[in-house]
Amino acid sequence: MPFENFRRGRQRIGDIEINYVTAGEGPPLLLLHGFPQSLAMWARVAPALAADFTVVCADLRGYGDSSKPKCAPDKSNYSFRAMAGDQVGLMRALGFHRFHVVGHDRGGRTAHRMALDHADVVLSLSVLDIVPTYAMFMETNRHVAGAYWHWYFLAQPEPFPETMISAVPGEWFLRGRAGSRNPPKIVWDEYIRCFTKKTIYGSCRDYRAGANIDFQMDSADKDRQIGMPLLILWGTRGAPPTQEFPTVWRKYASNLVDALPLPTGHYLQEEAPDQVYDHFVKFFTT
Repeated sequence: MPFENFRRGRQRIGDIEINYVTAGEGPPLLLLHGFPQSLAMWARVAPALAADFTVVCADLRGYGDSSKPKCAPDKSNYSFRAMAGDQVGLMRALGFHRFHVVGHDRGGRTAHRMALDHADVVLSLSVLDIVPTYAMFMETNRHVAGAYWHWYFLAQPEPFPETMISAVPGEWFLRGRAGSRNPPKIVWDEYIRCFTKKTIYGSCRDYRAGANIDFQMDSADKDRQIGMPLLILWGTRGAPPTQEFPTVWRKYASNLVDALPLPTGHYLQEEAPDQVYDHFVKFFTT
């Protein structure tokens, strides 16, 4: 298993359990993963960060070894608001009432909602390779739709996408989402282990909530800015960096400290872990 020297646990938060690992001493730092991964995606960064921080890596509800409840009719229990509440509850149970947060992909969207709903607990925030969900839906064109087709596929009514994904080996589907990265075998094996039928249903419910109740919440909050220090990292995918990411995020954040491109694809922490680590340490200790 990754995280050999980390303590493992499952914490009950309301009617579900959140799976996590933790290690280190110092300021608390919560790391949240994306689709279709689990907390294992931080294996190349978290051990080094534990030298300076109390690191907590957690599985989102619906993913990894966290609970995967049945979906409420209004999809509210798979909203980013619910996911953010899970993680705030986890950190509080671990004794941390204020903490730093990093989110990649779906974890980044959870972290953004956390910064809106729980501004008093988020000391500072780093978001990896996303722009806000509202902007994604409102500014979709043929290029965005081509790159993010899975948003609209996974959000189709149950059980259409679940049936199609379950019809192929998990490794085949995950390879298709892997891009150019090559995670360590021990991490890849964790992804395969966790990509069960329940996870497939959980992740589709996440995307359905994103296209429905999350969009409604984000529409209501589209003019609100988060105020804590913010670091944006994104992958250029071999193209020259543009100002797209900082330009979009400045509409949603009043304290954008830095926005830095990296020569990677979507999975920055796996493709350039040393650079990601350096940026995190500089930002979270300043």
